[in-house]
Amino acid sequence: MSEDKNQTRERVRALVREVLANVPTEESAKPNLPERVVVNSLRDEVRREFDRDESSKTLITEDDLRGLERGAKLRVAEDARYTPLARDLINEKHIELIKKSARAGTLKVKSVAIGADHGGFPLKEQVKVFLIELGIRVQDFGTNSESAVDYPDFAFAVAKAVSDRRADIGIMIDGAGIGSAMAANKVAHVRAAACYNVALARNSREHNGANVLTLGSGQTSYNDAKEIVRAFVTTEISEERHKKRVAKIDAIGTSETRA
Repeated sequence: MSEDKNQTRERVRALVREVLANVPTEESAKPNLPERVVVNSLRDEVRREFDRDESSKTLITEDDLRGLERGAKLRVAEDARYTPLARDLINEKHIELIKKSARAGTLKVKSVAIGADHGGFPLKEQVKVFLIELGIRVQDFGTNSESAVDYPDFAFAVAKAVSDRRADIGIMIDGAGIGSAMAANKVAHVRAAACYNVALARNSREHNGANVLTLGSGQTSYNDAKEIVRAFVTTEISEERHKKRVAKIDAIGTSETRA
């Protein structure tokens, strides 16, 4: 009888040990928490893909690189240029360049009528490719070679396409950009502006409602032309005070304003 009791106790003890062995300890009972919690205010900083953003500049100098550590990531415009010392610092510090390209969502136009005379033909071909890469539909009104032609003919064709609303804006390129602007502005409802930098291109759109951009191939490099064109196609007039003044421009020369 005592032997049966001993066997029973052993079985009970074995059962208790088995149960206890399967009871989770305090450490194992802890929930699986994330290793790192990022609050909303810090999320953007944690996930940044670059250490400094200089993408608003077209020319990067050594001053723009001050304070960057070796191997740092610098965000720059897709077509940014660099001073010789800046280029040396980039190579010396092994700075990684993160290029920012234009977003199609910022475009204010869908179609462009483009033209050039013989002097502007090479630049026209380059600008045309750039526009297509941005996702803009391009209508090319010539010229198609470097054989001598008269710029007013092509400026008129571009301006007429804009006036007839076959294109949202126009771009005309000759040697200086001035003659084409004069010719284009003879067409009703056209406001052509000769622009030699980004600030003028942006101002001509925001303040004057320019719908034709003229460029001078003898005054403007391809890289500068791209930035000017980019500013022109991503900017539009919005303030009522500017729209009111543009309406007065359009009214000049109509029957209502003639004395």
